[in-house]
Amino acid sequence: MDQSLIQPEKMELVIVTHVVDAITFWAQNVTDKINEKINFTLAEKCPGSPILMGRPSSHKVYGARYSEDKCWYRCTVQQQTEDKFYILYIDYGNTEIVGRSDLVELPEELQTTGLAKKYKFWGFHVSSEQESPTFSQGKSFLQNMINGKKLRVHKKSVCFDGTILVEAFQGNLDIGEELLKFKFAKVSLPGNRENSLPSVNLQERTGLRPSRNALGQLDTLGSPLGCMPKLRPILSDQKPLIIREQKTTIPLQPVEKPNAGLEPLTEIEASKTDVNGQRLRSQDAEDVPNDTVSELQMMKEVINDKDMEIKKLKEEGSAIQQHASLLGQQLEEAKLELQALKESYEKTKDTEQNHPTTLANRMSQLAKKVDSLRKLRESGPSSTDQDHLLESITIITNHRISMPLSSERLELAWKAYDQTLENLRGGQTIAEVEPLVNSRDEARGSLLSAVENFLQEVDKLPVGGRLNKLKEVASSLTAMFSSLTLVEQPEEFSFQKFCEWKWHKQQKIQSLRKTTDDALLALSSWAAKLSKFSCLVEKTSLTGDDVAEGVDEILVNADNALCEELNAEFSGKEDQERKIVFNAFHKAMQDIQREQSLLEAIRQKYELNTKFKQEIHQWQSGPPKADELFAVKKQIRSLRSQLRWKLVEVSCLEEAEELDLPEILKKKEEIAEMRNALFQEIGHEKRQYIMLCDLMNRGFPELPLIYPDADISGYMSSAGLLLKSLDRDMFDAEPMKELSGRRPLLSTDFQGQKVVLKCYAVDEESEAKMLEQSARYHRAQQQNPDTTVPLLALFCGKSDPLAYIMVPHYCNGSLRAIQKSSPLSHSEIRKVMKGVAQGLQNLHAASLTHASLHPNNVFAIGREKGIVGDYDFTKTPEQRVSDSGMVAGSISLVDPELKKGQLPSSASDMYAFGGIMLWLHVPDFGGTLEKEHQNVELSGLGLEAKLDKLLSKLLVSSTRLSASEALKEDYFSADV
Repeated sequence: MDQSLIQPEKMELVIVTHVVDAITFWAQNVTDKINEKINFTLAEKCPGSPILMGRPSSHKVYGARYSEDKCWYRCTVQQQTEDKFYILYIDYGNTEIVGRSDLVELPEELQTTGLAKKYKFWGFHVSSEQESPTFSQGKSFLQNMINGKKLRVHKKSVCFDGTILVEAFQGNLDIGEELLKFKFAKVSLPGNRENSLPSVNLQERTGLRPSRNALGQLDTLGSPLGCMPKLRPILSDQKPLIIREQKTTIPLQPVEKPNAGLEPLTEIEASKTDVNGQRLRSQDAEDVPNDTVSELQMMKEVINDKDMEIKKLKEEGSAIQQHASLLGQQLEEAKLELQALKESYEKTKDTEQNHPTTLANRMSQLAKKVDSLRKLRESGPSSTDQDHLLESITIITNHRISMPLSSERLELAWKAYDQTLENLRGGQTIAEVEPLVNSRDEARGSLLSAVENFLQEVDKLPVGGRLNKLKEVASSLTAMFSSLTLVEQPEEFSFQKFCEWKWHKQQKIQSLRKTTDDALLALSSWAAKLSKFSCLVEKTSLTGDDVAEGVDEILVNADNALCEELNAEFSGKEDQERKIVFNAFHKAMQDIQREQSLLEAIRQKYELNTKFKQEIHQWQSGPPKADELFAVKKQIRSLRSQLRWKLVEVSCLEEAEELDLPEILKKKEEIAEMRNALFQEIGHEKRQYIMLCDLMNRGFPELPLIYPDADISGYMSSAGLLLKSLDRDMFDAEPMKELSGRRPLLSTDFQGQKVVLKCYAVDEESEAKMLEQSARYHRAQQQNPDTTVPLLALFCGKSDPLAYIMVPHYCNGSLRAIQKSSPLSHSEIRKVMKGVAQGLQNLHAASLTHASLHPNNVFAIGREKGIVGDYDFTKTPEQRVSDSGMVAGSISLVDPELKKGQLPSSASDMYAFGGIMLWLHVPDFGGTLEKEHQNVELSGLGLEAKLDKLLSKLLVSSTRLSASEALKEDYFSADV
């Protein structure tokens, strides 16, 4: 069927986890994101879960410990015979027989539907009986074609047992048509009948030795049950699984994560030759590579975590900001109200001065002042900011957290421990190391005791709560005193002076209020006398003189008291008072920042020592062992021997008088599978080295002496590049004749990636130089991976004096190739050359001179990302710069200083950089650039002003720009 007729939204992308026969398989939907979470939960829950007792339920999900890797996975029980259980791994589709001790109950949260579904090709049935060789061949054919790979499936129907009938496509390839072509399946009308589960002889497998591949996955051997568990399925970071047939060892193949600095290859072609010589396309170019998906998924998870953290911080900041805004709003409202009262008071005061005073006026004005003072008191104190500052000072000074007392002892214990490690690193022999190891272990025990004391003491401190409180106080103070500028160093006794001033001010306000209250009380008593005297219906002993006595004094005292209190409230702050408040605020902010830094240091120290404590408990029983590394090396030797034998077999078949094409094809497929398995084991070996090197740096410097055969020191000295397990004979490499002008170049595949092998003839001296230079380059490249070509591996020939550097293959990605076929636009040149400048900046920061910068050694990935290529590590910079390839068109990239005998430097690299930029913009440039101590004339070339300015600074001898200076120029900072 033409897949173009199928609507894209009706297609589903799945990844195959298990093949049953030539037309039946199990697969997971690639959009499911819960597999890793389920595996993590199983690893956490199953070891402590109760073992299955009694008869299992067919409707429940159990946890089963897989016999090969001893890891836990979800399953359902299909059959039981005594204490033997025939189970189905519901997340992958494979089966196995396990004992009762390997089955446990699972909590309700894991009682969910399996991730894997059973699929069958719609309209087909197998063309032979299950016992026939054709049946086995059909199954193997489908395994090699789809197992562990992504398929686009179109759902047609669903059988009664849940099997989904589909049409399946791999790239542009219709899988069903391929099965028909090789007669492994026959056409039939689609139906809903499925074979029932066959009876199984429940015998436990014996004599099988599990082996683990590079990512902890399992290589499975065949069994009478045909159980081929593919646990840890291929999702984001693994390559397609490769099936083991009976008595055939074929490991599962994960994909190595790509180097962080690599762009994904734009074209990956993998083809197989059938008996008629036709090429079968195995992967559509539109399919995303598994390793890229893995990196994207991992990056998405990291980004999601960071987004959640940022969101939480934003919410906290928003809440604090809202609180601060509320306080600021309340302050502004209080200020506006005070301003209105002040204006009313001033108006009343002016009225008194401009009009003759009568009793009515005096009483009216007195009433207005009383009303103003009443409102002022009801509105609260006017110094809200000062009161809040006083409250904040109390919080800062009374609840301060200091460094725990155990911290000093902990620091001394760390120094003693570090000294024992340093002594260990100086040991040369086992005899020297043994007493040093004992000293290290004693120091480690003392350190562990100090760590536990420190952790216990910090656990009792409210570090998190204190940090949150200080953040809240700092935010509110900043909002309230936002108009203030922090001084460099506030006075030492700022808090004391502020508190004393605040106390005196409160005492003064209380005294004024008491005076006002007494004066108004006297006025009220006089008014009561007047009221009693004026009441004619009641007799009184009061006389007119009694009522009139002291009225003027009472009114004057009341008016003075009111005016004095109002003046005190409305009067502005004196300069001395402002300075006291400002210093107290600055001191508060300084103390908050200082304590926040201390608390962050305590938190970091706590996390560091918690991690150390966990590591120490891990190695209490003894130092780390290199047993797994040696096991991997042994497996590599075995696979290498098998690979050589397979190559000999194919060679014999190809030289036979009668060619057996199907047998040759079969052998070549076995060779490809074995080669991939070998590369996976080499990746596993590298990860073991990385782990041991990390352990050596963190606390076990004696490992190289304990395991001399592992050659850990040699691996570290090459920065992890040298892989002694690699050999030229392992690769199915093709010469790159068009690019092999100066040295042999070979194109091949390594761990799912297209790579180039650069071949160098070396002797003992040049080999040592090559290792040293490549290690320096590799360390610099790792500091900024996106700007220079990464080195993937370095290995030496076993039977010839040759060394090989492995780098990614950028097909037609060099500047010379691009400019020849489809030149870059001006905006693309700007982007590409900015990346090249960043690459040179990275190398120069590591004191490395490239000295081999030319159009063949600069790559434009996707026509937007420029990276600097590697150079000949067997040569010195002087030898590299003398290479005849240092030209771009007719422009020499060798600067005038070099021609006068000076040594190559970062400045000579920047001259070559400028020459390449000129060539990109003016490919037919025929002028001269050798002008010393003056700017180069580039007029008449039609260059934009910013580019002309940059080139004139790059192509001059005396004041040439560095890479970092060039990146700051307007040409690169402008929008592209």
